[in-house]
Amino acid sequence: MEQIKRAKNRDMFKKMIFVVLIVSLSSQIYLDLFIANFRISFAIILFGVFMYSFEELNSVITGAYTSIGVYILRVFVHTTRGGKMVDGMQFYFPEIFFYFSYAVFFYLVLKKVSRRNINRMFIYIVFSDFFANFIELLIRDINNIKPLYNYHIKWTLFIVAIVRTVILWLSLNFIKYYKMLLLKEEHENRYRKLLLMTARLKTETYWMKKTMDSLEKVMAEAYDLFEKITLDKERELWASRAVNIAKNVHEIKKEYGIVVRGVEEVTSSPDEGRGMYFKDLINILEISMKNEIKYKEKDIGVEFKIRNNFYTEKHYFLMSIFRNLLMNAIEALEGKEKGFIYFHQDKEGENYIFIIEDNGCGIKEIDKEYIFSPGYSTKINYGTGEINRGLGLSIVKHIIEGELKGKITISSGENKGTTFNIAIPKKVLEEE
Repeated sequence: MEQIKRAKNRDMFKKMIFVVLIVSLSSQIYLDLFIANFRISFAIILFGVFMYSFEELNSVITGAYTSIGVYILRVFVHTTRGGKMVDGMQFYFPEIFFYFSYAVFFYLVLKKVSRRNINRMFIYIVFSDFFANFIELLIRDINNIKPLYNYHIKWTLFIVAIVRTVILWLSLNFIKYYKMLLLKEEHENRYRKLLLMTARLKTETYWMKKTMDSLEKVMAEAYDLFEKITLDKERELWASRAVNIAKNVHEIKKEYGIVVRGVEEVTSSPDEGRGMYFKDLINILEISMKNEIKYKEKDIGVEFKIRNNFYTEKHYFLMSIFRNLLMNAIEALEGKEKGFIYFHQDKEGENYIFIIEDNGCGIKEIDKEYIFSPGYSTKINYGTGEINRGLGLSIVKHIIEGELKGKITISSGENKGTTFNIAIPKKVLEEE
């Protein structure tokens, strides 16, 4: 938990510093207005774009740091151009109130209007820009309240607010529709590939059904032979029937081998690339998990933090592992008033680290010894006797340690949640 929090705070801090630097530098691009001692910068447009895009950043806190960053850079540039530092500090001090006020107003807008409704945000942001400028103007000439009554000044500020907000609105819509275009193209490609894969898997399903029918017959024949042996009947047929059962089992094994090879060919098809980037895999997984939570009508927050992107041909293994552990986490949050699931990926030495954490029911101390044992499950329907074990933690462990040469560990306490820590060598995931 602490490791994830530290990584989360580190990421947020880096993004905040990035925003402060970019907005501060862009603040040097400005236009002079027909108002004494007042300049307008388009940096605030970038600030709005960043606050809209980086949902995890608090716009008020980021705005406070940004206002200070802009102020320091303004004074620095003023000094390097031969001006006095004291004059620069006095002249640019009111801009702190503009950026901070805008950040506060923007925060209130995001609280009131969904980020998806960019059009509805427009009018609120216009007034945010207008009032932030108005506050700066009042601070700039605090002993003169003429701005309160000067129609020309207020109209000019309103026009500037509209123009600047239009540019911000266009920028946000461009980002939104560009992302949608990329997603649409990606989804169409994946749909074609999925359709082809599904058609080929249908063929393999036929063989699996045929194998199941054969297994039922062999089981029935073996049980019948067992009864005959128990009752000491038809002794002369025991040998021939045992040989026949062995022959049928061998045939089933061959058919099963055909199915396995067929499924492996489908899942390792070279069509449209043999692997995929890790972030694309996580995007698919995140959408799937959020849809699952929505379908189950649970109040569970899910957060994915990815620090490294890499291309891998082991994506099927990774998807199986992560989906199973995340589904277990969702099940562990059954009855929880407010649940959360964290998925964190990082790099440590020669390994990629994957951490999946929840605040669910946890695992009893007595069960920890058996958690990776074949057939183990805590999710049993005692009414029907059905065991819901998904892929099974034993197979998850086998994939991680057997196929991917990695290691999985677990820390958990009853009613305290569970954390899975997975380490897989980078060379295994990135090898072609």
